[in-house]
Amino acid sequence: MTNVLDQSTQYGFAPLAIARIKGAQRANQIAIYLIYAAIIAFMVFGTIASIKAFHDNQLLYRLFFNLPYALIALTIPITLYDGFVIYRYRLSQPSMIALSIGVSTIVLVGGLLFADTAWLGLASWLGVAFLFKANFKRFFNFLEAQEETEEDLEDSDAEKLQDISKQ
Repeated sequence: MTNVLDQSTQYGFAPLAIARIKGAQRANQIAIYLIYAAIIAFMVFGTIASIKAFHDNQLLYRLFFNLPYALIALTIPITLYDGFVIYRYRLSQPSMIALSIGVSTIVLVGGLLFADTAWLGLASWLGVAFLFKANFKRFFNFLEAQEETEEDLEDSDAEKLQDISKQ
C-alpha cells in the first residue's frame, strides 16, 4: 500500500528540517549543561568563600560572583538560536517565544541600565532554556506517536489484506 505522504518528508517536515531541529535540541542541551555548571559554581565557590579562612580571597569572591553570570550569559546566544528554530518550524506559538525572549531581554537590559544588577534578567534566561527544552521534547514525542500510529495502521491494513485473501 502506498503512503499518502511524500517519502522524502516525515510528517510534513523535510529531513533537513528534522536535522536542524535536532541540532537546535543538542545546542539547547549544551545551554542547560552550562546552567547546571553555573549553579554548581555558585554553590561550590560560595561555600568556599564563606569559610572564614577565605573571607579576604578576592579570586574566590570573583569566581563566586562572576563565573555563574558568565556561564549563563554564554547560554543567551544559544537560546536565541533555539528560539529562531522553534519559531521557524512553528514548534511553539510565536507569542510564547516572543514573550519569553522579550521579557527576559527587557528584564536583563533594564536591570543593567537602571538597577545596576543582572541577576534577575539572567535568572529569567534560565527559564527560557527550559521552556525550549520542553518544546523540543513535545515535538519529538509527537513524531514518535505519529510513527506508532502509522505502524498500527499498516498492521491493521495487512490484517485486512490477509482476511480478504483468505476469502
